[in-house]
Amino acid sequence: MKETIYKRIFVIVLDSLGIGAMPDSEKFGDRDVDTFGHILDRMGTLEIPNLQKLGMLNLHTGGKMYGIENPVGKITRLKEASNGKDTMTGHWEMMGIYTEKPFKTFTEHGFPLELIAELEKRCGKKVIGNRSESGTKIIEELGEEEIETGAMIVYTSADSVLQICGNEETFDLANLYRCCEIAREITMKDEWRVGRVIARPYVGKKKGEFKRTSNRRDYALEPTGKTALDALKDAGKDVIAVGKIHDIFCGEGITESYHSNSSVHGMEQTIEICKKDFDGLCFVNLVDFDAQWGHRRDPVGYGHEIERFDKNLGILLDDLREDDLLIITADHGNDPTYTGTDHTREYVPFLAYSKKMDEGGVIMEENTFAVIGATVTDNFGVKMPEGTIGHSILNELI
Repeated sequence: MKETIYKRIFVIVLDSLGIGAMPDSEKFGDRDVDTFGHILDRMGTLEIPNLQKLGMLNLHTGGKMYGIENPVGKITRLKEASNGKDTMTGHWEMMGIYTEKPFKTFTEHGFPLELIAELEKRCGKKVIGNRSESGTKIIEELGEEEIETGAMIVYTSADSVLQICGNEETFDLANLYRCCEIAREITMKDEWRVGRVIARPYVGKKKGEFKRTSNRRDYALEPTGKTALDALKDAGKDVIAVGKIHDIFCGEGITESYHSNSSVHGMEQTIEICKKDFDGLCFVNLVDFDAQWGHRRDPVGYGHEIERFDKNLGILLDDLREDDLLIITADHGNDPTYTGTDHTREYVPFLAYSKKMDEGGVIMEENTFAVIGATVTDNFGVKMPEGTIGHSILNELI
């Protein structure tokens, strides 16, 4: 068997931190988009010494910030090969799945009346809302009506999602989850096929008091094929999921899972996992970049979230062992200075670091996110499943 170079690999996804428009971005309705660059332009500077040390600013600059002479990380940017710009497509591609048919979105007119009628009949509740909206805004507007009438708030976003809000006291969490399971079954039809159904519980009795809770639950489609995660698990390796990873892959190929209340919490969990012994992959999604700031078009809030991440990144870098490999990347863009509220089709960063590396620097640009999964499996001497895409760049990361 091939010798394992790294005993543990950490892959951290900064959800939506794209670094500039891909050549085909205009086909997706995106022109001159640049999530990280435009945040830097708006902020001027960011307190991100650890990302700077790894080479993030050698990879992409903006504002008053520039790269350093000798970054310690191996850095490049990745194109997305799949036909999409959403969370599931991006993560699935990282682990070897090519998605040709994009998921459905219902941004312009809400969900079809036929879908809503079936949902109402099977759930036993009237639907209110049914439009593309911010979750906090639609709860503030319709929360009192939901509580008073027993209806349920259904909405979507620019992403391929159907979301159902429910007050934890009057709707009941178990009932909310039941309705979301029904919605997941209904939206398996090709014409209504959304990537995720999301339960969005909240508390409060009146406007001004409503607040979403951490009891969110995502009901994603199962991956369309076997992934690098399945291959690792089948080979007896640990596959530890932090944040949304379990939901994105429907638990497939995962041996241990941690739910995160925020991106800061997700990094704190990752730091704790780093202190433990395991043999395999720790796969982390930090969603607040996207959910809290990108979709809400708040570049300043996004910038401060990057700074919070950088502080915990410093702790993680100190805690890494000699035979650990850290990879930091993203799954798509979500330019908070762009029009609308949709994700944006962008390159994503690839920053790799280990204390075993002799030096850092720029490596060859890659045409698919799938180099990540292929590299992880190659490191552990595990064969990627049949039908997957991607190739290993492990030799570049030594």
